[in-house]
Amino acid sequence: MTAVSREFRSKSQPRRGMRRIEAAAFVGVSPTKFDDWVARGLMPKPKTIDGVVLWDLERLDRAWDELPDGAHDGAAGDHPWS
Repeated sequence: MTAVSREFRSKSQPRRGMRRIEAAAFVGVSPTKFDDWVARGLMPKPKTIDGVVLWDLERLDRAWDELPDGAHDGAAGDHPWS
């Protein structure tokens, strides 16, 4: 699949399964941070079918809703957007 066709598909067809980079972008973090969150159980593990690794949009959405508000890792400091 070419970059142009991937971009067109991403803008024109809703999908339930997302690849790693798309899943990370969905929750607003880098792929590396997303991998960390998956490893720590903050985000769900992917489904792998015929060697294709996909994250379920609905499971990502539920995991996001379950994340605590505020500082989760014990980081100190007040943020104006909190």
